[in-house]
Amino acid sequence: MRIVLDGMGGDNAPGEIVKGAVEAIKEITHTIIIIGDEKKISAELKKYKYDKKQIMIEHASDVIGNCDAPVKAVRTKKESSMVKGITMVKEGKGDLFISAGNSGALMAGGLFILGRIQGIDRPAMASIYPILGGQASLLVDAGANSECKPDNLLEFATMGSIYMEKVLGRKNPKVGLVNIGAEETKGTTVTKAAHELLGKSKLNFIGNVEARDVPFGASDVIVCDGFVGNVILKLTEGLALTLLKQLKQKLTSGFKAKLGSALLYDKLKGLKSEFDYSEYGGAPILGVKGPIVKMHGSSNANAVKNTILKGIPYAEQNVVQTILDSVLELEEIKISE
Repeated sequence: MRIVLDGMGGDNAPGEIVKGAVEAIKEITHTIIIIGDEKKISAELKKYKYDKKQIMIEHASDVIGNCDAPVKAVRTKKESSMVKGITMVKEGKGDLFISAGNSGALMAGGLFILGRIQGIDRPAMASIYPILGGQASLLVDAGANSECKPDNLLEFATMGSIYMEKVLGRKNPKVGLVNIGAEETKGTTVTKAAHELLGKSKLNFIGNVEARDVPFGASDVIVCDGFVGNVILKLTEGLALTLLKQLKQKLTSGFKAKLGSALLYDKLKGLKSEFDYSEYGGAPILGVKGPIVKMHGSSNANAVKNTILKGIPYAEQNVVQTILDSVLELEEIKISE
C-alpha cells in the first residue's frame, strides 16, 4: 500500500510531518510517499534512521497556504503538494492521501480531481469525537457544509455508519440526529424531514439527540450540518482545554494539592490522553471517489503517526466502494419521500 503524505501542509510542516512518518513505519510495512519541497524534506529525514525503501519523496514546487482561496488555489497551483498528492491517488500511484493543509482546498481538490461519488450530493468531513470512559463517536458533518437539505443529512448518516463499521469496527452503529429536543416534532423543517428519512432507512437510527448528551456517547454516529458540527467540535475542544487548565491550577496551588496530584498522576495523565486530538487520527472526507484524510492544522508528529495508522483501514476496507454500493438504497428512500 502507498500512503501519500502532504509534507508541506499544516503549521508544523515539514518537520513534524516527517517525524510522524518515521514513527509510523516502525509499526507498518506499507510505503509512505512524502510529497513537497525535496530539499526541505530530505533535510528533515537526515535527522533519523529509517528504511529508505519505506519512505520516499515526491517533489512538489508549490504550496497551498491557509490564506489561499480554496477553489482558485486548486485550479491554479497544479504543482502544489496537495494537488499533486490527490492526483497521485486518482492515477493509481497512491492508495491514500493525508494532509494537514487548507481544509477548503482539500475538499475542493477531492471534488475536482477525484470527483464526487454519483448519488452523493455533498461530500462531508467526519471527525472522531472523544467520549470520556467510552468508545469514541463519529461526527458528520464536521464543517464542510454549513447549510444542508434533509437528503444530505441522510447521506452523512449512511457514509458515517459505513466508516464506523468498516474502519472503526463498530457493528450496527447507533445513529443520532443532533436537535434541540428528543421529540420528533422538535427542530427546523430540515431536521424534521431528515428525521423522517432516517426513520425509513435501514440504519440503526435512534432518533434525535441533544447536544448535552453528545459527550456521554448518546450515539455512535452524530449527524448534523457542518455549521452545527464545527461549533460542537470547537466548543468541546475549548471546554476541555479550559477544564484541564483549571484542574492543573487547582492541583498545583499548594503542598496538599501537589501531594494529591502526585498520587493521582496516572489517572490525570489518562484523562488528558482522552482529550488529546493527536491520539485519534484525522478526519476522512467521505463522498469523493478516493480516500482522503484531513489532519488538524497544528498536528504534531504523534497526530501524523496516528492519522497514518488509522487511515490505512479506510483504504484497505474499500470504504469508497461500499459507499458507492449503498447509494442505490439512498435513492430509493429519497424517491419514496
